[in-house]
Amino acid sequence: MTTPLPPRTGSRLIAIDLARTAALVGMATYHFVYDLTMFGWLPEGTAITGFWALFARAVAGSFIFLAGVSLWLAHSQGIRWPAFWRRFAKIAAGAAIVTVGTYFAFPQYFVFYGILHSIAVSSLIGLAFLSLPAGVTLAVAVLAFFLPDLWRSSAFDGPLAFIGLFETRPLTVDFLPIFPWLAPMLAGIAVGRLATRFSLWPRVALPETRALQRLAWPGRHSLVIYLAHQPVLIGLVWLASWLLR
Repeated sequence: MTTPLPPRTGSRLIAIDLARTAALVGMATYHFVYDLTMFGWLPEGTAITGFWALFARAVAGSFIFLAGVSLWLAHSQGIRWPAFWRRFAKIAAGAAIVTVGTYFAFPQYFVFYGILHSIAVSSLIGLAFLSLPAGVTLAVAVLAFFLPDLWRSSAFDGPLAFIGLFETRPLTVDFLPIFPWLAPMLAGIAVGRLATRFSLWPRVALPETRALQRLAWPGRHSLVIYLAHQPVLIGLVWLASWLLR
């Protein structure tokens, strides 16, 4: 039998917000490197190869994993549909903004299925796993992660590329298809369930001090910061390039 969640308090959730803040720092760091590469301050390919390519995948995976943990914390005792749809609508609207914005900025490489699209769709799929044992959810997560390596088909090229089983990768500046990126969402749900079962949430609770509140603030507003940070960074790099060259 699953151990009931502790009362929902800020001190319990601040650890998740702090983790999101750390992920935001990683995201901004990567995008800064990406922008420096785009404007010629770093060698071509720096942001999409080697360490930085792995770093980008780790940061994206951490965001989706935390979304899975949050989905469990919010709905493990029963799906609160109004709250879920409100959050889903915000993420979907953010995804639409990214698609439209990148279409005008990079029409040949616009984002049609980036991290926000991935979180929105994976959250819908994740609802089906909230009532399943953690072992089952982790097993499906492993399958989701390795499925693109096990089987692909040209039938999934083009409009169906977002599923992730394509043979020809689409041209886009940010692409996190369902497979394998459903995996960290399901892993987050499973970890959240295990943490509840073994009563780990009280052990990771942090005192909500003023300093921690300030550090957690970006994590509590991660969607807005995600949407705003890249235009700001691009603007700063462009301005520096204009002034210094």
